[in-house]
Amino acid sequence: MTFSRKILPTVLLVVALGVTGCSTVRRINPFHGAAPKETASEGDRISILSEDQKLEPAEALKGVDFALPPVETVAAWPLPGGTPEQSVGNANAAPNLAIAWRKGIGKGTKDGELIIAPPVEAAGKVYTMDAQAEVSAHDAQTGAEIWRINMRPNDNKRDREGFGGGLAFADGKLYVTSGFRLVAQLDAATGRVGWRTRTEQPIHGAPNVFGGRVMTVALDNTLLTFDAATGAPGWTYQALSESARILAASSPAVAGDTVVASFGSGELIALRAANGNDLWNNALSRASRTSALSEIRDIPGRPVIYGGDVFAVSHSGVFAATDLRTGTARWSLPVVGITSPLPAGDVVYVEAVDGKLICAARESGQIYWVHDMNAGYVIKKKGGLWGIGAHVIPKAIWTNPILVNNRLIIASSDGVVAAVNAKTGEVEKKVMVGAPVLIGPIVAGNTIYVVTDSGQLIALR
Repeated sequence: MTFSRKILPTVLLVVALGVTGCSTVRRINPFHGAAPKETASEGDRISILSEDQKLEPAEALKGVDFALPPVETVAAWPLPGGTPEQSVGNANAAPNLAIAWRKGIGKGTKDGELIIAPPVEAAGKVYTMDAQAEVSAHDAQTGAEIWRINMRPNDNKRDREGFGGGLAFADGKLYVTSGFRLVAQLDAATGRVGWRTRTEQPIHGAPNVFGGRVMTVALDNTLLTFDAATGAPGWTYQALSESARILAASSPAVAGDTVVASFGSGELIALRAANGNDLWNNALSRASRTSALSEIRDIPGRPVIYGGDVFAVSHSGVFAATDLRTGTARWSLPVVGITSPLPAGDVVYVEAVDGKLICAARESGQIYWVHDMNAGYVIKKKGGLWGIGAHVIPKAIWTNPILVNNRLIIASSDGVVAAVNAKTGEVEKKVMVGAPVLIGPIVAGNTIYVVTDSGQLIALR
């Protein structure tokens, strides 16, 4: 079963949608804390939400101010979420939010080939991956291409699951994961391949690198680890299998000796980084009587570790804060999401699939404000003949936000990059970039970078 690009943006395509009769994850057609145990079970999948929870500002928080992190320059963005914890503070960059330059990175999303790899920035270079697994390095100031290498194996030219993957930078090396079933290390200065390890399953998400390990999640819900120096496989962890998921993939978060990974099964799992022993396992899932899509339990956004808690949101409608040490669910909200939350200071932000941008108190989950990024949307139809066969133009899908100069920078499938006041939720500025943006922006130095669905790297300053 597929949803065409005319019906829904690429990021919402579903893999093997079990609720509509598709049969296998290999066919691409779109909390309460538990005691530690060795294997996950279906019994973990319980709702932690009450039926009457509403996404409304709390009366107790009306007129109450909150603190944000101090504005500081972010020197680099070497990992998918910026840091091993997938959390970056309040960056000082791009005060004018104006396009400085744009450069092509290769093939854009088309005919089942998808750009879903977030860019990374380190050592004065921005690294990107196009829709055909071509990796390139660009000068961070000018966008000039420095090197380019195609990571698509010669024996996998027609692999229909060979999309996606991602990048991570550590210690002068660039680590690559790919839907073409491989993990590789490149010299970040030259693009020369250091090692290449084949995997049994495609990898659609970007890796995280910490403590000499490369960590990534494969399509079959297995967390894989590799020695960063040699590429030798390390420990693995198998989560529950799942027949339905979103065509966007998560990256593990790491803090100290704890790895937190999310899976297509809706599981949020904490493991020992040293050996993969599980610490706790929560299921961020919620059944809905009104939407069969709630059966897609995937957590495609990156979990984020911040202030001793883990923040994550699932497609089945659970946005939760979980104690990192014990796995106890501290609070939850009924949010359907496919991106990463943004904890910052006293609050945490999350973007829902319906366009609602939510600001909640980080400690309690009470809501400060909700802003509809698609406010003013009017149903329009396109195509067809005299209105027959026309399709409805959907509402925009918005990426995860980042915090820059006390403004939330967020992009959309309508080709908009918006700056939102982080205290009030008011949109202060919008910039049209000319193509859909389905990957969250990053920031490094004085620049914000976005990658468009058409295969362009755009710098805003």
